[in-house]
Amino acid sequence: MSDATHERRTVIVEREIAFPPEKIWRALTQPHLLQDWLMRNDFKPVVDHRFKFSGDWGSVDCAVREVEPNRTLSYSWDAHGLESVVTWTLTPTAKGTHLRMEQSGFRPDQQQAFMGARAGWHKFFENLEQLLAHA
Repeated sequence: MSDATHERRTVIVEREIAFPPEKIWRALTQPHLLQDWLMRNDFKPVVDHRFKFSGDWGSVDCAVREVEPNRTLSYSWDAHGLESVVTWTLTPTAKGTHLRMEQSGFRPDQQQAFMGARAGWHKFFENLEQLLAHA
């Protein structure tokens, strides 16, 4: 029998963004900025803080797992039977910041959620970059 954890799938989106980590960190952690590019929320960058992202389609239950300012942010992302973890990693570069988002925990039977997340995160990244350019 195979170990079910090995069957989990992950969505990864990475981009080089021409802004310093501190500016991107604010967009990832300040509720009013998060709302502008992602969803309505009651987020606080505090480990174990429970919060919700909500959109017209419903909501996501989350809990902060890790906070390392300007470097790493991780939270659970649970919605519609999906129990996953979103981890943001910010790495300074010569041109700005390498931003990496990883959402892990998709089961093999969650193909629709997996494909939706893949498409959704690319759109969210576009929204984030537009926000950063005008903030």
